[in-house]
Formats: sequence, structure tokens, C-alpha cells
Amino acid sequence: MPGILGKKLGMSNIFSPEGNRIPVTVIEAGPCKVLSVKTTSKDGYNALQLGFGEKKRNVNKPRKGFYEKVNIAPAQFVKEFKFDNSSEFQVGSDLTVELFAEGEKVKLRGKTKGKGFQGVMKRHGFGGVGGTTHGQSDRLRAPGSIGSSSYPSRVFKGQKMAGRMGGVNVTIRGLKIVKILPEKNIILVEGAIPGGVNAIVEILKIK
Repeated sequence: MPGILGKKLGMSNIFSPEGNRIPVTVIEAGPCKVLSVKTTSKDGYNALQLGFGEKKRNVNKPRKGFYEKVNIAPAQFVKEFKFDNSSEFQVGSDLTVELFAEGEKVKLRGKTKGKGFQGVMKRHGFGGVGGTTHGQSDRLRAPGSIGSSSYPSRVFKGQKMAGRMGGVNVTIRGLKIVKILPEKNIILVEGAIPGGVNAIVEILKIK
């Protein structure tokens, strides 16, 4: 199985047997219900459709009919994971943290915190003017010149300017699973991961 869905609960730290402090991210990983099994013969590819959490309201009629057909409660989050041996799984079965092992390295995919519209200093790390000389009392955080004059008389595409920051999908590879608490469906991953508290993340095995 390549991965499951989880929810970021926050950050903490634990101590190794040698006494070293290890910063960890606490993730509630699963349980995820298998909603659908995709096969090459039927769908043209192999994958598993997993559901995480329970959606108690605002379920439209097509989705409600699908869940009634498979006799599963509506899931709050749904994601497909490509998997060559998808035929080994059955609709309605649960996938939990037991898919992973302590010490295993995984990759996590999530959406970063949305920062809204930000200026060039916060978005790109510009240093600013550095002083208020020569009448620049209101230009300390300005980007400065952004284009040429007579030629080419336009701003080049990709110029570092102010704009929307954050809220993008980010994947981090090689994060180590420090500890697993199977009775609570908790995974402790070394280091930080994208997103804020209660953000949904994908925990993926590394091939």
C-alpha cells in the first residue's frame, strides 16, 4: 500500500535513548476506509480510493447513493492512491498505521498555510532600502524598479513581486517515523510538515 490519509495534530518533542531531543510532528493517521478498488481490467489502472473522517451533513445525492451502495458512512476526505496490487483489498476494509514501521522513511504531502497577499520582503526575502535618506521615508519595503525603460518596455514574466503567498501543495521526502502508537492511530514523524493544525496530509511510502 503506497499511503494513507492523516490529520496533523501539532508538534511536540521526544527524547532518544541517548538523551537527544527530537522535534516531531504528531499525525492522526487513519483509519481509512477502502471506498473503491480500481483495476486495470475494469478502470484501466490500479488504485485504491480511500476515505478519511466522517461527513455528517451536506452530502449530495450522487455521493449519498454511492455510499449507500457500498454500505459505508460518507467520508469527509477522499483520495485515490495508485497501487499495483489493489485487487488484494476489499471495499469496506480499514487501513491503519500498521502499514508503517518505526524507523521507516516516508514522504508527506500537504498544503502549506495560506498567507494571503504579501509584499516582496515577506514573500521573497527582500532586504529593503536600509535607511530613510534622500526623502525615502515611505519606500522602505518597496520592491524598487521592476522593468526596463525604452527596451523591452515591459516587465519580464516571473519577476519577483508582491502577490498571493502560501496555500500550495508541498511534498517532503525522507521523513523518519520515530514512533507509532497503534492504539491511538498516531504517528510521530521527525521534523516539520506542511500545513497548520488539523490540516489533512498524505503519508506515502517511499519505493
